[in-house]
Amino acid sequence: MRNESSSDHSWNNMDNDILVKIFMTLNVMGLITGVSQVCSSWRSACCEPVLWKKLDLRMLKPSFVCYPPKPYPWSNRLSTKILMSVLKRSLNLSRGNVTFLIFNFFECIRDEHLIFTAKRIRNLKRLVLPATWHQITIGGTEEAFKMWEGLESLTIPWFCSRMEHMEVIGTYCKNLFELKIDCEFDLNLACALTKNFRKLKLVSLRCKTVHNEALIHILDNSENLEVLNISHCLFIQFEKGSQTSFTLSHEPVQSIIEKGSGLKQFLTCQTKSCDTCKSAPSVEGVSRSMWYELEQRYWREDEVSSLAH
Repeated sequence: MRNESSSDHSWNNMDNDILVKIFMTLNVMGLITGVSQVCSSWRSACCEPVLWKKLDLRMLKPSFVCYPPKPYPWSNRLSTKILMSVLKRSLNLSRGNVTFLIFNFFECIRDEHLIFTAKRIRNLKRLVLPATWHQITIGGTEEAFKMWEGLESLTIPWFCSRMEHMEVIGTYCKNLFELKIDCEFDLNLACALTKNFRKLKLVSLRCKTVHNEALIHILDNSENLEVLNISHCLFIQFEKGSQTSFTLSHEPVQSIIEKGSGLKQFLTCQTKSCDTCKSAPSVEGVSRSMWYELEQRYWREDEVSSLAH
């Protein structure tokens, strides 16, 4: 009960456990720009490890990040400076306790952001990269991921120099066992996975264009694979001896179904009754901005709960 005669019942004398429970309802911006600035006791409460297991930067809105206006550039000096400021203030409060990091899908990320983060988060277990991560150089990728040897789960959106990046990540992240790839999945990429990630147990390719030969390679050469998610995918089958003639299907070929049935979980969908597949718009009927929003949704959602965010 509150003692009316006591002079100790000011905001800065609130119980630390109560403060932490309240602060758990705030997002990162509320922590770094709000309550941590009130007083020393509140700032101390903001450093509690339970508040920083997950650093979620998805709430950064267009005022903080670069949503791509016409002609859809993926870089902006102001947004990159603001991201670095947010990272500095967040990681200063977190004191190295972050194990799960999610960037905003549209964030403009550069070498300096990833390397700065890696130096201050050495125990990272799960990383969700933004669509612009391909702008990070091979050198920047190596500098960051060599400090994340304990990384276990990774979500990768679109990328360009993918084989080189995969080789670098695989060199240092030997314990990686969960991987979500948000881009076209072909045989070259499948070979890169089986070569560089020997401990993969879970792979999600949902809502993407998938080459049948790539799936067969994964199923035949990933001895630890337990879960494969190919829900809502579009499957490509090349004609024998051709790299230009192919057929498209919303359902995997029978040989893939047979091989996948031996896994603990083989996630597919019934095209005729699947709401996601039925509601998927055609490329011709979607504006570029709508397409980006759709890709962001695919990046965020997953039938595997550990990969959804």
